[in-house]
Amino acid sequence: MSLRTKVKNALDEARILVLGTQVLLGFQYRAFFEPAFDRLPRTNQDLKVVGLVLLLGVMGLLLVPAARHRLVERGEDTPELHRFTMNVIGLALVPFAAALGLDLFHAGWTRGPRLGVALGLATFAVAIAFWFGIARVFGHRPPRAEKEGSQMKLEDKIVQVLTEARVVLPGAQALLGFQLAMTLMEGYERLPDSSKDVHLAAICAIALTVVFLMAPPAYHRIVEGGEDTERFHRFAGWMVMAAMVTLPLGFAGDLWIVVRKQTGSRGCARVRGRGAALLLRPVVLRDARAACAPPCPRRLKRIPSGPRCERGSAALWATASSSCGAAGRRRARAPGRARPCPRAPW
Repeated sequence: MSLRTKVKNALDEARILVLGTQVLLGFQYRAFFEPAFDRLPRTNQDLKVVGLVLLLGVMGLLLVPAARHRLVERGEDTPELHRFTMNVIGLALVPFAAALGLDLFHAGWTRGPRLGVALGLATFAVAIAFWFGIARVFGHRPPRAEKEGSQMKLEDKIVQVLTEARVVLPGAQALLGFQLAMTLMEGYERLPDSSKDVHLAAICAIALTVVFLMAPPAYHRIVEGGEDTERFHRFAGWMVMAAMVTLPLGFAGDLWIVVRKQTGSRGCARVRGRGAALLLRPVVLRDARAACAPPCPRRLKRIPSGPRCERGSAALWATASSSCGAAGRRRARAPGRARPCPRAPW
C-alpha cells in the first residue's frame, strides 16, 4: 500500500470519528437549554459539562492532522504525518468513549440511578474493549517503516485537501444547526443580553466556517472549470486553514455560554435559597414568639400547689427550657399560674 493511500485512509478514519462526534456534540449543547435540564441534580449537570468538554477535546484532536498537513508538511504526504494521524486518532478514542458513557449514564438515570451508573460504565468498558482490547485478541501488527517517496502529484494533493475539508465540515454543520435552533428555545430567552451577543458572534464564526469550506468546490467549478491547478490547490488549502480558525471560535463562544448558564443557575439557586430564607424568616420568628409568649389571661386559673401538678410542671419545664430558653423557664416557674399543655411551634 502506498503512503498516499495510507494517509488518505487515516484522514477518512478521522472523518468517521468526526461524524460520530457531531451527533453527540449537538445533543450536548442542546441539553443545557431543555426544560428538564434544570430539574437534574447538580452532579448530573456538572457531568453534562464534563461530557461537552470531552467532545470538544475529541473534535480538537481530530482537526490537528489536517492542520499539520497544511502547515508543517505543506500538503505533502510523509511517514511522520501518517504516524501522527494514527496516534491522534487512537488518543481521541479515549475521551470519546468517556463522553459516550456519560451520555448513556444520563439516559439510564431516567430509569434510576443504579441503572444509569451500570449503563454508563458498561458502555465505556465495551467501547474500550472493542477499540483497544481487540488488539489482544487478533494481535498487533506494528506499522512498517515507510520511505518518503517522490514529490506528490498535483491531483493527489487536491484529493487530500478536499478530504481534509470533509473532515472539518461535519463539526461546523452540527454546531450551526444547533445554534440556529437554539434561538427558538425557551431557555435562550432567559439568557442575558451579553450571552445572546456572544451566541450571535459564534453563529457568524460558524457560518464563515461553512462558507470557507464550501468555497473550494465553487472555485473549482466556476474559476478553474473543473481542472486541477496549483492555484486551486493553494486556494483550497487557504480555505481549510481559515475554517480551522473560525471553527474553534464558534465552539469557544457557545462553550462560554453553557458554562456561564451553568454557573448562573447555581448562583440563581443560591439567591433563591437566600430569598426563600428571608421570606420564611418572619414566619419562623412569628412562630417562635407565639411559643414563648405568656399565656392568655382568660385561660389562667389559680390552682393549689401539690403533688398533682409536679408531673405537668416537670413536662412544661422541659418543653419551655428547650423551646423558649430563659424566658420560658421564668414563666414556667411563676407561682399561681396554670400550666397549659404546650404546643409545638410548628
